[in-house]
Amino acid sequence: MKERMKKITSLVCVTVLTAALVSGCGSASSAAAVSSAAPSTASTTAVSSAASTTAASSAASTTAASSAAASTTAASTTAASTAAASSKPANVMSDEEITKKAAKDKKVGNWGLGNEYEVQALLSKYSLPTTYLSQAFDMDGFDDDSITLASAMTYNELGLVKNSYQGGYKYGNKVGTIDMNDQGVAMLEDNIFCTKDFASKNPNTVKAFLYASMEGWKYACEHPDEAAQICFKYGSSVSADHQKYMAGEVKKLVETNTKGNAVSDLGNMDETAMQQTLDLAKKYIKLDDSAAETKLQAMTLDDVRDASYLKAATASSDGKFGTLEKSSVSIQLKWLPQAQFMGYFVAKEKGYYNAAGLDVKIVAGGGDISETTAVNNGTVDFGVTWVSNLISANAGGMKLTELAQTFQRSGLVLVYKYSNFSK
Repeated sequence: MKERMKKITSLVCVTVLTAALVSGCGSASSAAAVSSAAPSTASTTAVSSAASTTAASSAASTTAASSAAASTTAASTTAASTAAASSKPANVMSDEEITKKAAKDKKVGNWGLGNEYEVQALLSKYSLPTTYLSQAFDMDGFDDDSITLASAMTYNELGLVKNSYQGGYKYGNKVGTIDMNDQGVAMLEDNIFCTKDFASKNPNTVKAFLYASMEGWKYACEHPDEAAQICFKYGSSVSADHQKYMAGEVKKLVETNTKGNAVSDLGNMDETAMQQTLDLAKKYIKLDDSAAETKLQAMTLDDVRDASYLKAATASSDGKFGTLEKSSVSIQLKWLPQAQFMGYFVAKEKGYYNAAGLDVKIVAGGGDISETTAVNNGTVDFGVTWVSNLISANAGGMKLTELAQTFQRSGLVLVYKYSNFSK
């Protein structure tokens, strides 16, 4: 029991509570979760946060290094993917066969809080029912085989499944994954957003915030180990070892797109990837309110994002945008402090926000008020959410706009044990 509780405490699911999906939407219902496949005790994970700041340091010299780092990362990511594919035992089924077997056995799992749509799209791709098991925030269901094809974020649950550090399940190279990007069903996740009204009334503040945030992300991706230490300092709820693993995996999501190519312009809102996310949202998000459903189906990318602020921010050489309309701002994360959000903690720690004339408060997510609701009602100025959550919120009546797309590819995979899928 003691070891089990260590796993539960260490495993911090990146998805938010149900409010993140249904706020402002009346109610959003996923396609029938079949049954609970694992204990739900992990939902009691405590919320904690901390904040501090240090003196500003120069960011101007990081641009060229970031571009080179992104190219190197993409190349190494592609090589790693190829190596992973070739290391799959010859006696293990294909991805399609694995998906069909797990679906037939009714052992496909997901949390059902915002990225189940990718799983449903994968099931539809192979002409399968789109039902899935309700997966708990630990990986015990995967461990005991009540879920044989389990949802995992590459930077979080997958690391715990494979690694042997505190909270890990120690499977090592005995597991494989089905990647949503490779399957062509990826939906974009972490972004920066605010209300359309806030952006229009505070354009200089928005540009300054984006400029400093992107500087933070550049530094974090160039120095992931240091970024992990910074996140741990700011009150991380996961171990230092897992934080380090997480930072390395988040770097890949920031610097590599859904096709496996390098991304040097951090925060870019790729039109193709955004459109695919919206198209899948329209197909799989189900809203109880008929007016919200109608609005969802009529939605275009112009209803979701505004690229003009990021364009202006990244065109600046010094991060100066004139008089700031508001100098003290806040951003609410999608979950607890961890390397998933390392760019913001680095921007604060390294003084990038201060250099831009901003005093930034970073607010932990995962509480009673979702990030979309908190931004919409003015509790905070900016938020980090998934594109699908923002789409649902706007369909339900909110007027939010994406400002930058931090993660350039989906971090969702389905993990399985080789031993369960032998030919």
